Amino acid sequence: MKDITEASTNKDLAKRSCKPCETGEGKLKETQIKTLKQQLRGKWKLTGGRQLENSFDFPDFKKALAFVNRVGKIAEEQGHHPDIFLTYGNVRLQLSTHHAGGLTENDFILAAKVNALK
Repeated sequence: MKDITEASTNKDLAKRSCKPCETGEGKLKETQIKTLKQQLRGKWKLTGGRQLENSFDFPDFKKALAFVNRVGKIAEEQGHHPDIFLTYGNVRLQLSTHHAGGLTENDFILAAKVNALK
């Protein structure tokens, strides 16, 4: 894994690709999570110390659904899939790596790629 303590930005994370992970591998330590969280722009928050979450508001259902479809395309390309909640004018994303039992670098990479959509 790349040294995540390096100075980096959302833009740098967004240029990277998610890597396949095996069960229990790649789970980040609290200090690594804090470092990567600082590199993300947007309103991503840590929930339960085990996942990243963000909500995105839209003027209507059609635009919210279009955003979900764009996120889905990126998720398929990266092989890393968020939990997506769609309501009228709002999309909530939750990122966590189930195989690792918590957050991995892939979650932050996908969050940065989502940020680049908006």
